[in-house]
Amino acid sequence: MSREPTAAQRRVIDAADPDTGRLRGTQAQLAALVRRGLAFRHPRPPHDHFLTPAGQRVREGTPGTPERSGQPAPSPGVFVARVGGAEEAVPSSEAGRLREVRGAWQGLLELRRMTSPDGSVDRPCAWERGHLVRAAALALEAAGHRPQTAATPGYRVRATPQPEAVAVYAPDAAVLAACADTLERAGWQPGEYTEPRTRTRYLLASPRRT
Repeated sequence: MSREPTAAQRRVIDAADPDTGRLRGTQAQLAALVRRGLAFRHPRPPHDHFLTPAGQRVREGTPGTPERSGQPAPSPGVFVARVGGAEEAVPSSEAGRLREVRGAWQGLLELRRMTSPDGSVDRPCAWERGHLVRAAALALEAAGHRPQTAATPGYRVRATPQPEAVAVYAPDAAVLAACADTLERAGWQPGEYTEPRTRTRYLLASPRRT
């Protein structure tokens, strides 16, 4: 049975950051929103809370928000960066996806700051070095690059046999160069190479350590 958020919960939702969906409220209020699938707790310190797509729909007044009393939240807010490919799903809401990406990128920058001895955010952190493909894809998507889908061209990020390196493919030279610039500004070291057999140009990118 669907239930509307309480007045207090609605105030927390309405006060969320318009760009990232980051929430501010009491722990009880935030926990209640998580249980109802309207918010998620970021898994990394400082464990901020953000609106899920369902929470965004509540704030925007869009019908169809799933709220089932007594049902646990179905892993809401588990963010997955889009690595590109024919199997890549197209988000139902571009605006909603943009908010999710911005929130994830800001969370990653905060993780960099908290895990760096000097508080720097210009170098990838240990989590990124352990999740190379997703980390590189997030940097690209957060900068506005579009991943490849079955219907549209775009970037593709793939694992490589080399340690701490990913391969990035793009539909043309201009997009590939733009991806290289984005990754460099995000703390990666990209280099452009050519596959010997196919002559396809691609980037080999590694997270910078210093």
